[in-house]
Amino acid sequence: MNNPETNPEVKIAGVLCRALAKFADQRGWLAEIFRQDELAPEHFPAMAYISVTEPGLGRGPHAHRDQTDLFCFPGPGTFRVVLWDNRPGSPTHGVRQEFLLGEACPGIIIVPPGVVHGYKNESGYPGLVCNFANRLYRGPGRREPVDEIRFENDPDSPFRLT
Repeated sequence: MNNPETNPEVKIAGVLCRALAKFADQRGWLAEIFRQDELAPEHFPAMAYISVTEPGLGRGPHAHRDQTDLFCFPGPGTFRVVLWDNRPGSPTHGVRQEFLLGEACPGIIIVPPGVVHGYKNESGYPGLVCNFANRLYRGPGRREPVDEIRFENDPDSPFRLT
């Protein structure tokens, strides 16, 4: 598994992973999740959501046709994040990669369209995840189809978190 502080190598084309730098003082901590001057325009968020995942449970795997996800794993909780490059024309097609992100290693990961992704809370307590997607869920006014290709309920899927 990759830890962005000790092994920043990302094996899947278009995926970005970096440590979340926390600045702490007596009040607690602060971290910049993204800055417009450090983010490619195609990754600028259009919406954001926050989720809590219970211990031992996962979300995904799924992919998007058009959406890029900018996930933030700030803690609490430690997550095993699994990516599979499922883009036929990609130079890294077929590559699978895992990251361990969260409490012990806060991090940001950008997942482009076509890269199957999922994560599992490896902690013994609820874990926090934020996502800053570059597309609106179900489009403006929630009137478009959901941009997801889901694999978690397909018994023949090669994409498994466990």
